[in-house]
Amino acid sequence: MTRFIDAYDAAMFDLDGVVYLGPEPVKGSPETLSELRVLGVRIGFVTNNAGRSAEVVVEHLNSLGIECHREDVVTSTQAIAQLMLRELPTGAKVLVCGAQALADEMASVGFTLVDNYLGEPDAVVQGYDPQMSFPQIDDACFAIQRGARWFGTNTDINRPTHLGLTPGAGSQIACVQVCVDTEPMIAGKPYPPLLQETIKRIGAEHPVFVGDRLDTDIAGAHNVGIDSFLVFTGAHGKRELVAAVPQQRPTAIGHDLRGLVRPKREATWDGAIVRCQDAVATASSGQVHVEGPLDDVDQQLDALWAVVQHTWRDAGLDASAALDRLGLLS
Repeated sequence: MTRFIDAYDAAMFDLDGVVYLGPEPVKGSPETLSELRVLGVRIGFVTNNAGRSAEVVVEHLNSLGIECHREDVVTSTQAIAQLMLRELPTGAKVLVCGAQALADEMASVGFTLVDNYLGEPDAVVQGYDPQMSFPQIDDACFAIQRGARWFGTNTDINRPTHLGLTPGAGSQIACVQVCVDTEPMIAGKPYPPLLQETIKRIGAEHPVFVGDRLDTDIAGAHNVGIDSFLVFTGAHGKRELVAAVPQQRPTAIGHDLRGLVRPKREATWDGAIVRCQDAVATASSGQVHVEGPLDDVDQQLDALWAVVQHTWRDAGLDASAALDRLGLLS
């Protein structure tokens, strides 16, 4: 059997919604990641979440039964720190609008931290903070309006958790955005710096990126020119996939990480018909129709992969009836 992962020397993973959901591992992730290491695949864990240090991520993953070492983890705090080192003078004054992990990273690379806009910072760096307060946001606004450069770890609007979606760094950055007439420089996905740093760190030559979000994970992979694999255990599902614009379309899909060690899902055109395993998708009168066995998740994923070939070719097609039949998929 040829596995999907056999075409790649490395796999890079988003964390929230892909490897774990809050305190719980996603079903199949510990076993699959262990199998990948046995196969000799290089592993990189990539997170836009600037609220936790790499050390905390390592501890979390190991507590879930997932082997992880410090060098396996690359965070948006690390990526934005390296970007700022290239953009700012040595020892520049920085106002941190984010969690302690972000402040610690700024201090560790030599920036001088100030407490508020009265410290006349050269730059403001913003990242996700579950304890973010409006006085902190106010200070960031005042500093930027007075000429400080603005940097952000990532722009994820929300975060998947085991309880549901919550606001992410992008929501907090948007609070500042409505008050200032400039844009932040961003390190996290979908912007290239974070994935570029990870590729360099793990020495990958032909990696694939695995994620649950089209707008950050899959778009991020497109932006650095690598393949991508979408899972359905986090933020985005079948309806978002059907409507995806070209730069947010994954190379392949799977329900969860176990799809990486199974054969690649292939769809082929036969005239106006798309076939994927036993699923058949056709289009007529502006509608996409799907036939074939739909009893389990894998069969429904085959049908979905056939359906999206039509909607990606003709965005005007309505696939809602076909998607309604795929009730096991989010």
